[in-house]
Amino acid sequence: MSRISTLAGAVTAALALVTGSAVAASAAPIDRTPGAAAAEAKVDPVAWTPCNPDPSKPDPGIYDCAVYPVPLDYDNPDGEKVGIAMMRRRASDPSKRIGSLFLNPGGPGGSGYLWATTTRFGTEVQSRFDLIGFDPRGVARSNPLKCYKTQEESDAIEARKTGVPLTRAEINETLDATQDYTDACSKNAGPLIEHMSTINVVRDLDRMRRAVGDAQLTFAGFSYGTLIGSTYAGMYPDKVRAIIVDGNVDPELRLADGMEYDRQRAGGFELALDEFLKRCQTAGAPRCAFGEGDTRAKFDGLRDHLRTSPVTLPNGSKVTLSTFTDQVANALYSQSRLAGLAKQLQALYQVVEQPSAPTLMAPKATAADDASQLAVHIPRALREAPADSPYTGDDSYLAVNCQDKPYPSNDRAFANAARKWEQEAPTFGRYQAFDAPACASWPAPAVDAERYAGPWNRKSANTVMVIGNLYDPATQYKFAQRMQQELGNAVLVSVDSIEHCAVGRSKALNELVTRYLVDQKAPQAGQLLKPDLDPFPTV
Repeated sequence: MSRISTLAGAVTAALALVTGSAVAASAAPIDRTPGAAAAEAKVDPVAWTPCNPDPSKPDPGIYDCAVYPVPLDYDNPDGEKVGIAMMRRRASDPSKRIGSLFLNPGGPGGSGYLWATTTRFGTEVQSRFDLIGFDPRGVARSNPLKCYKTQEESDAIEARKTGVPLTRAEINETLDATQDYTDACSKNAGPLIEHMSTINVVRDLDRMRRAVGDAQLTFAGFSYGTLIGSTYAGMYPDKVRAIIVDGNVDPELRLADGMEYDRQRAGGFELALDEFLKRCQTAGAPRCAFGEGDTRAKFDGLRDHLRTSPVTLPNGSKVTLSTFTDQVANALYSQSRLAGLAKQLQALYQVVEQPSAPTLMAPKATAADDASQLAVHIPRALREAPADSPYTGDDSYLAVNCQDKPYPSNDRAFANAARKWEQEAPTFGRYQAFDAPACASWPAPAVDAERYAGPWNRKSANTVMVIGNLYDPATQYKFAQRMQQELGNAVLVSVDSIEHCAVGRSKALNELVTRYLVDQKAPQAGQLLKPDLDPFPTV
């Protein structure tokens, strides 16, 4: 996920944990009983201050920022507070304003603060709603959870890990380094690490909903944000005005069995990859640069070659199995990247299989540049931190996942799973198996955490809109189907696309989204829409 590293100067100074003595916040606890009909406890309103999302450009004069205090521990609501960084784009037609549309881009750990500036929603939505982006607790500007004190400390440990470890030495060193990482988390992260589960994010969201004066919640959550939306519908069903969940998790499975959930995630990446290769071959070269011959056989040959040895490119860079898998997975997230991925694969194929053949697409120098993209390591997520931060890494992804998703406490279980999973998911099985070994030794694991694990089928006051791409790599389509089935009042709209999440990628879908948000008109069930973009347009 790309991050925009701009923020309003007025908010930068408010990044730290807000203490009870520093900020006067409502001491009244919220009613934490899911579905309870008790009268709402009052909270302090948000204290908005005008701000500019990008100080390098003229101030458009339509944004406000705030840091809103919420309890660190909802069992001790009068105690320490966490400051939630919020940004608001004011409704462009105040006379027709309906309320606030809260946004979360996923992750977990994704910064939603600048999503107040998103153009995914049409002008009618922007005119009728305040768009509110926020960084959830422990993320980016909202008291970022940090496992290291310095970047040097992080680099020394992270360099010992292999993204897709194959040999016994690589596996052992990766697991040893992961143990050192979780030891650092235990030492440095502080008390926040025990309160990062999604149930607390949802409690924060409900406080913010009341703090902006909305009687019910209007929310759009993408990817992991769909867990926030579905959890909210389970905990506060009577407070649902309109909730969009796009790029869906399977909440029931995710909260019950982390390993099985991750195994099925690997299957989703495989389905998306297979569809990409089929569509590429159908388009053929030059529309799809990798489209000449048997694309499946060519791809498998590249992957299997990298399992035995890296490929050194003419410019000296090396494509490894880890960088290759990272880059392929990353490209599948967006249809706009698929044509570029095809060029990269074709360039690498020529280096490996046809080193003396001329390229179909470009001069040799350009082809080498295409292949070299597959040699680039994708770093662990970076938070939006000031330039002088001693540590810029983001540890909130695991902080949330390890509290939400139950995992084995023996880290060898991940290595054992990798051997099995790659039989059914040869490209992404091992890759996905090594996504979460840190959860085996996480200082605040799911087994000890306060979590919301259902029920998911409470009938919400209004229908939830579920959106799923047929070939979503990160959250496969059957997760969207299960989300619709598990929720008590939901409708599913599908999009025939290879991409993660769909809002903003289809005019037909956006019209349904607009009518749902503005008029509370739930879309007709069973619709299959087309994306606006052809990944391999006619040249």
